[in-house]
Amino acid sequence: MARILITEDEDALRSFVARALQLDGHETVEAGDGADGLACLQDQAFDLLLSDIRMPVMDGIELAHQASTAFPKLKILLMTGYAEQRERADDLSGKVVDVISKPFSLPDIRKAVALALVA
Repeated sequence: MARILITEDEDALRSFVARALQLDGHETVEAGDGADGLACLQDQAFDLLLSDIRMPVMDGIELAHQASTAFPKLKILLMTGYAEQRERADDLSGKVVDVISKPFSLPDIRKAVALALVA
């Protein structure tokens, strides 16, 4: 299975997503913002970065730009609950597999991750 880094500033959602992906056998590491996520990426190897767009310190857009530059083979899947944030991700085409809208269900996030891993 895959090693997945989840960056999300909302603790409850981050834990929910981690548990959902662990049900599929994935190993997850959690970070509360983009800066912590970038530090994790620099310390460990991951198959997928699953990141919220809107976060303090460093947002998911900046994290995706830096991650894709430093780790070009890393698959990136973004999450957002804000339509305008989704539009900001448009300049990441080719770097990001998809942007999933919040709120999502357990099956939705599991399916999005499965598709991102085979993309």
